[in-house]
Amino acid sequence: MAARPFRLLQLDHVVLRVRDSAAMAAFYCEVLGCSVERRQDEIGLVQLRAGESLIDLVDVDGKIGRLGGAAPGEQGRNMDHLCLRADPFDRDAILAHLAAFGVRVGEFGSRYGAEGEGPSQYLYDPEGNMVELKGPPDAPLDRAPADHAAR
Repeated sequence: MAARPFRLLQLDHVVLRVRDSAAMAAFYCEVLGCSVERRQDEIGLVQLRAGESLIDLVDVDGKIGRLGGAAPGEQGRNMDHLCLRADPFDRDAILAHLAAFGVRVGEFGSRYGAEGEGPSQYLYDPEGNMVELKGPPDAPLDRAPADHAAR
């Protein structure tokens, strides 16, 4: 078998098909700290910088969004979830921040990721996509779950 002519470095970008790109851009920028890298309104694309990677928001009613069929909904999702590495990972501070924005929070636990096993907090964006905030592998799990987790 021939040697592979490349090696994988990281996720370059993930593409979310969205119904309300303004609300989604506001969530990813204001709540999670992304920044708008580039807009291509003529095709319905907003590209957000997330550290070394991009999150592309494609409007389902835009030129390229229409190619993907129906909008995501309860019976059909874009993906299972996307995971963003968060540093530092202070669960109480993260939960307080999410609560201030009225973000729906999911389960907290220790999960395996690119850097190994470590703390992770699930949450949901305005269109119901699950997002995981992942801490470093050596960070200890928090004490008993805070009552924010029930939100």
